[in-house]
Amino acid sequence: MTQPTLLNPNKVVYPGTFDPITRGHMDIIKRILGMYQSLVVAVAANHPKQPLFSLEERVDLVRSTLEEEGISQHVDVLPMESLLVDFTRSIEAKVIIRGLRALSDFEYEFQMAGMNAVLAPDIETIFMMSSEKNQFISSRFVKDVAHLGGDVSSFVAPLVFQKLQHLNKSK
Repeated sequence: MTQPTLLNPNKVVYPGTFDPITRGHMDIIKRILGMYQSLVVAVAANHPKQPLFSLEERVDLVRSTLEEEGISQHVDVLPMESLLVDFTRSIEAKVIIRGLRALSDFEYEFQMAGMNAVLAPDIETIFMMSSEKNQFISSRFVKDVAHLGGDVSSFVAPLVFQKLQHLNKSK
């Protein structure tokens, strides 16, 4: 009989598409760092969503945003092109953190957590509510507003804002 892989309860994964990373995501990341010793931000390829930025660009934007905030040394940022539970096991983590903004998020996240619990009963999913000031921020709305020429500078880091402006000028 093979010995099961021991998973680290102090290492957590915060997965997402991060297309682009927002101040809401950063709020969750900072709060996670207040509770856990080791955080991996898993940037999902998520091809069905047809992201605005490539996987490599999104990983770079997350890393740059963490650097701007002065917390990059406390977080690993990795691309993820597999099942979340397989990725979580591969880095020997035991906890997945999912951010919630509204009831509509909960329904989808609840179903995903249930599926993950069946696939990997040894990995826990924890839901973290967005802080009140960030509950309305979503990557989708940021992209939509930016695409229509609106000012999204208060919702994203300066580098992300510049990238969004550059994309709009190239169209």
